[in-house]
Amino acid sequence: MKKLSSNPIYHIAYWGLVLVVLVLSFGLSWESRRAAFFFIIMLFPVVLGTSYFFNYLLVPKYFIKKKYRQFFLYTFYTIVVSLYLEICVLMFSFIVLTKVNYDKLDNHASDTILLAIIMYLLVFIGSFLLLLQQIKENNQTIQRLKDENNKMKKAYFEIISNRKTVKIPYDDIIYIESLSEQIIIHTKDNEIVSKEKISHLEKRLPDLFLRIHRSFIINKEKIKAFSYTNITVEDKELTIGRSYRSVVKEILQSSNNTNIL
Repeated sequence: MKKLSSNPIYHIAYWGLVLVVLVLSFGLSWESRRAAFFFIIMLFPVVLGTSYFFNYLLVPKYFIKKKYRQFFLYTFYTIVVSLYLEICVLMFSFIVLTKVNYDKLDNHASDTILLAIIMYLLVFIGSFLLLLQQIKENNQTIQRLKDENNKMKKAYFEIISNRKTVKIPYDDIIYIESLSEQIIIHTKDNEIVSKEKISHLEKRLPDLFLRIHRSFIINKEKIKAFSYTNITVEDKELTIGRSYRSVVKEILQSSNNTNIL
């Protein structure tokens, strides 16, 4: 699942909404939405550049890492540069708007302080939304680590087989296979059959295991080699499902103990 902060649809929707609100606001003030649209379009690159530079460079690189001196210094430089660019846009936009005979502009159009306040308000709104998203992602990461830690506290998991509870060490499992109404856990010494669904079992297993197909979960430590379509665990070659290939490839290529066929 994509993170909200890295999802282009989120960014397009947010800035599209900002553009509409600004055009409507300035359009009502100037009695010309068309003039407001052209003016906001010319000012928009400065707002976008300032927002992304502040939120995606200064904040993560300096503020989050507690390098406050560099953060405030570069923030000051950013304000100076953005204000200079804003004034340049103002001068250029008035020349263009004058040429096309827009004469209904309100005095607020030349109010640099007001425009700066609006610009930095947008920047900090973006920062606030990004902060909320980071808090949400951090909480999800913490919860995931807690769940993983709980799974790894035991070196085995329990499953019902032939009406008995069987304890199976993680290290013994080579791969798990799903058939029509049951699963087979292939271990070093034998095969254990259970009626538990593979999707339920997947949630109980730690990250040591990887789902590669609707019918297969493998022990990553048992991998001998893999290609884009197949993977070998011990002496067994298994097929990688089409819908799993991109995720499996990304995970396995980051491993140092496997070979690409």
